[in-house]
Amino acid sequence: MTDRLESLEGGCACGHVRYRLVSKPMVVHCCHCRYCQRQTGTAFALNALIESDRVELTHGEVENLTVDTPSGRGQIIARCPACRVAVWSHYHMSGLRERIDFIRVGTLDNPDLCPPDVHIFTADKQSWVRLPEGTRAVDIYYDYDETWSAESLRRRAALFEAAGIPIL
Repeated sequence: MTDRLESLEGGCACGHVRYRLVSKPMVVHCCHCRYCQRQTGTAFALNALIESDRVELTHGEVENLTVDTPSGRGQIIARCPACRVAVWSHYHMSGLRERIDFIRVGTLDNPDLCPPDVHIFTADKQSWVRLPEGTRAVDIYYDYDETWSAESLRRRAALFEAAGIPIL
């Protein structure tokens, strides 16, 4: 992930929704689960996880839609009400649902600035998808301490503390 924040802006396909990230994401993961495949209509979803208060909606508004997830807790997808493109999601994630945005990296103006740090749910990945040698990948989900940077772990701990939730 780059430190060049001036390029971390994005939006939907029609331009109705525009947003800016005011810091770099905590982590970027590429999810290969069957739910992400179905919900995106492609082989995986690429999400940049960032605190919700570090995402500024600079134009328009989003429409929230709740869809099923394997956990049964659901996912809230924020979509443009005009072109219906998903710009971010909120997952349950240990009680932090409203505090972390899962930015859809493809909606960034320069998505090349957010390559995946880890590939998750690779047990479900399409057989024709080949991960580059040396890529961090896990069959299901990762261990935070082994995957996230020290800075990102501090930011995650601050979210738990602010929410009054013990870190799992």
